[in-house]
Amino acid sequence: MTLLILSGPSLVQAWSKPGPSLVQVWSKSGPSLVQVWSKSGPSLVQVWSKSGPSLVQVWSKSGPSLVQVWSKSGPSLVQVWSKSGPSVGGRGGKSFKSLAASLVESLPVGLYPSAPAPHDSIAQSWLRLLDRANHSVDIAAFYLTLRSKDQEPTDAQGRLVFEKLKSLKAKGVTLRLSVNAPQSQTVDKFVCLSGAEVREVHMSSLTGGIIHTKLWAVDQRHLYVGSANMDWRSLTQVKEVGLTVEDCSCLSQDLSRVFEVYWTVGGANGSLPPYWPARLSALSSSQNPLHLKFNGVPARVYLSSSPPQLSTRGRTDDLAAILSVIEDAQYFIHVSVMDFLPLAQFSQPPRFWPPLDSALRAAACSRGLKIRLLVSCWPYSQAAMFVYLQSLLTLNRPPLNCDIQVKVFTVPSTMEQMKIQFARVNHAKFMVTDRVLYIGTSNWSEDYFTQTAGVGLVVNQTGSEPGLKTLRTQADQIFLRDWTSQYSTDLTTDQTDACPQAQR
Repeated sequence: MTLLILSGPSLVQAWSKPGPSLVQVWSKSGPSLVQVWSKSGPSLVQVWSKSGPSLVQVWSKSGPSLVQVWSKSGPSLVQVWSKSGPSVGGRGGKSFKSLAASLVESLPVGLYPSAPAPHDSIAQSWLRLLDRANHSVDIAAFYLTLRSKDQEPTDAQGRLVFEKLKSLKAKGVTLRLSVNAPQSQTVDKFVCLSGAEVREVHMSSLTGGIIHTKLWAVDQRHLYVGSANMDWRSLTQVKEVGLTVEDCSCLSQDLSRVFEVYWTVGGANGSLPPYWPARLSALSSSQNPLHLKFNGVPARVYLSSSPPQLSTRGRTDDLAAILSVIEDAQYFIHVSVMDFLPLAQFSQPPRFWPPLDSALRAAACSRGLKIRLLVSCWPYSQAAMFVYLQSLLTLNRPPLNCDIQVKVFTVPSTMEQMKIQFARVNHAKFMVTDRVLYIGTSNWSEDYFTQTAGVGLVVNQTGSEPGLKTLRTQADQIFLRDWTSQYSTDLTTDQTDACPQAQR
C-alpha cells in the first residue's frame, strides 16, 4: 500500500498489489473522482459535482451490475446487468427481463358468488410477498387491525397475515411499519408479539392530514400498492384493488424511498426537514419513467405521492399524476373511487376545490371523451357528493351533449354483516383510460392531495403488440364487470335519494 499526497491535497491515491484500490482527485469543493478497483476491474466509480455524485457504477466480471446516473433532480438511471446484458432497464433504458406484475383484488364475502375470482386475492399476494422476504419488509399503513376483537370467522385471512408477519423475526427479516398517529393498543400488542419496529407519524401536526398510504416494499425487490388497509376487513369484507410487482429492484427501491420519507418524519418529535436528502430523491417520475417489462409487455412506469410537503426531489405529485393521465386519454376515462368530491372534505366549512372536477368536464365537453365514474354508497358517504355528481350529469343535455355517466356501487349486506363497522363498501381507487392504468390510495377530494399522505402507481403499456394482455386491459375488465353488475345503479339528475345510507 502506498500513499501519495500532492499540494494540499490535489491527489490522494492508495494502491494494493493488483492495482489501485482507491483513486481520489480533489478540487476545492471536494473529491471529483473516487474509484475502487478489484482484480477484474473497477468495482466502484463515483464522479462528484457540487450537487452530489453524477455517476455511480458497480462492476462485476461480466460487466457493470449497477449504473446510476445523477442529475440535479436525482438519479436518472438505475440499470441492473446480468452476463447477457441488462435485466432491468431504468429511465431511457430497456428491460430484457419480464417481471411478474399482478392485479390483486379483495371481494367481500357474498359479492359475485357465482363467478370465479379473476385475480389473486390481496391476502394471497401479501402472504406470497412475505414468503419471499429474506431481509426486510417495510409497510406504510393507516392503521393495523388484522384480527377482529370479536369471534368473527371472516378475519381468518387477516390472522394468517398477522401470523406470517410475526414469523419474520425468526427468519432474520427486519419488519418496519410506518403508521398514522395516534394508534390504538393493537399496535403495541403487535410489536410485542412480532418484534417489529413501528413509527407513528403525527401527520396532523406536520401537514394537518393523516397517513392514508398503503404500500409494501419487500427486500427492495418486491412491492404492493393499492387501496387495502392493514385490516382483516380489507381482505374479506371490503372491495379493494391493488397491484403487486415481484423481482423489480428499481421500482421497489423507489417505493422504499417513499417509505423512508415517512420513517424520517415519524416519531413523537418528527418534523419536516428544510430539504430532503438526495438519497430519498425519486427514481421515477412522469417526465422520466422506468422502462420495464410487465408480464412480457413493455411498460413505462412511475410512482407519485402526496402531499407536496412529503414529495422529495424529482417526485411527481399525486394530483399532477392523475391530471396527466386524464389529459393523456384519447377516447375514454373510467374511474372507480369511493369518494369523489370537489371539496376540502374535512375542513369547516367545506371549501370548493375544482381541479379534478374541471379536468373531467374538460375531457368530456372539450375533447369529446367518454367519462364513466363509479362511486360508492355506504353509511359514511356524504350526501353532498351525489349532488355534485348530478351537476356533472347536466352537461349531457343539449346543446352540450357531453358524454358523462355516473353509477353508484353498493355492496349488499346481511343483517349480521351490517353489524361489522367500516365494512361492506367498494373502497377501490383506480383509473383506466384507453392508454394508461393508475392505481392509487387516495379518495378524490382536496384533503387527500394537499394534506394527507398517499401514493400512486402509473403504468403505460401503450404501443404493445395486439393480443397481449396488459395490466390496463385487466383493470378495465374489473371496472366493466363492476359497472355492468347488479350492484351498480345509474345516478340521474332528478334523484333526491341516490344513497339512502349517506350522511346528511
